[in-house]
Amino acid sequence: MLSWALLFLVVAIIAGVFGFLGIASAAAGIAKILFVIFLILFVITLIMGRRPSA
Repeated sequence: MLSWALLFLVVAIIAGVFGFLGIASAAAGIAKILFVIFLILFVITLIMGRRPSA
């Protein structure tokens, strides 16, 4: 999931450099959404991993 966010971030940066504003904003939006999803899953994994096993 993080790799997809990074891929869309790179696409957004490249598109922004070349001036494709529509493509850049769409790719940046997708990258932001995927990054937030990744962070939420990461925090959930951290919380679940700290539970003591009985």
